[in-house]
Amino acid sequence: MEREIQPGPRRGLLMIHTGDGKGKTTAALGLLFRALGRNFKVIMLQFLKSKKHIYGEHLLAEKLGVEIQPLGDGFSWESKNIETDKSLARECWNTCRNVIESGKYDLVILDELTYPINYGWLPLEDVISVLKKRDSNMHVVITGRNAPQPLMEIADLVSDVHAVKHPLKSGIRAQIGIEM
Repeated sequence: MEREIQPGPRRGLLMIHTGDGKGKTTAALGLLFRALGRNFKVIMLQFLKSKKHIYGEHLLAEKLGVEIQPLGDGFSWESKNIETDKSLARECWNTCRNVIESGKYDLVILDELTYPINYGWLPLEDVISVLKKRDSNMHVVITGRNAPQPLMEIADLVSDVHAVKHPLKSGIRAQIGIEM
């Protein structure tokens, strides 16, 4: 006999998916679609994904009317213009801050936020302050490698995704429908 699940009272969670393994963004997308199924207002803001590229999640989000905004330019340690990347990261964070402070979403995903924090492009204290002041019912998911310890300390859930084996190590490049 099936029993109906009795959820606890709503309390916004801060969830972090970090580590060197593949699947952090995919896990966040799973939460996005689960929340969407419960009629939550959801949004994903992507720090590294460029507006110039279309990924599988963007195609599905468009079909479903879900907001996924690539805010980056693919900036990374291999950048040809670090100052532009720093400026873009700050613009991305301002957009994220406005979305969080608006209080109009039930679930906000900050995809790859850890990178600009770890590069020193965004002040960790500012990020933590905004997260602590968010609406008490708002869930936030942060993805990216090397989540800073102070961020993990204020989180309700931290998943550390470890790489055991990856096709790239065997020379197999990113696949449509898997990585993009």
